[in-house]
Amino acid sequence: MVLFLTGILSLWHRTSVIEKVVEVGIHGVLSGLFLGSTFFFFILSVTRTTVANTLVLMSTSPLMIALLGRFLLGERIRPRTWAAIFVALAGITLMFSEGMDQGQILGNFLALGIPLAFGMNIVVLRRAKTHVNMIPAVLLAGIFSIFLALPLAWPLSISPWDLIVLAVMGCVQLGLGCILMTLAVRYISASEIGLLSLLETTLGPLWVWMGIGERPSNLALAGGAIVIGALLANELKGLAGKAKRGEPE
Repeated sequence: MVLFLTGILSLWHRTSVIEKVVEVGIHGVLSGLFLGSTFFFFILSVTRTTVANTLVLMSTSPLMIALLGRFLLGERIRPRTWAAIFVALAGITLMFSEGMDQGQILGNFLALGIPLAFGMNIVVLRRAKTHVNMIPAVLLAGIFSIFLALPLAWPLSISPWDLIVLAVMGCVQLGLGCILMTLAVRYISASEIGLLSLLETTLGPLWVWMGIGERPSNLALAGGAIVIGALLANELKGLAGKAKRGEPE
């Protein structure tokens, strides 16, 4: 991820990459710390409780982001967004209801750290959106993660195939995904970002089905349809409202 982002920033800013990283200031450092924390909370949680538990607790991020945005940024949350959040959370719970259990308490608490850290990252990015380009903050998240993970992972041992898989994850899932999220912060509210982030949890089982033939259960498919329906209804309602007011889409 760090190599990918360094390459992207070099294409954008040529020889002034270090200068752009320095420009993000304290907001960028905090954003990098919070974003990097979500990586570790996820890995530590999923190895200490069930995957279903981790994903369901992680999917509370829209509610967490909406609340943090309301109290820390003063952003008003539209009734349609509240409705979409709760409908989507119900869909997520339905998706993973068959695999949920109490699991390990520590793992469940670590999973709750994911939406909290992610929400704080969105709050920091929203507060800094008018100041500087915050893409270098994602690079900082990767650098912080390297320094924290390397002592725990040494000596490194990985097969060539796994290295290829991890490289794709670092470039596409984390690198490109975090870039798009950071750019989106300039244009949509914290609560809407959180709501859209549910697509990651919802589409995950579908990618597994397409990639390795592991078919989701009927409950999972029904829950996914509910989540996507809630997201679609929220966005269409928002676009209709903007069109009615004559605002640009």
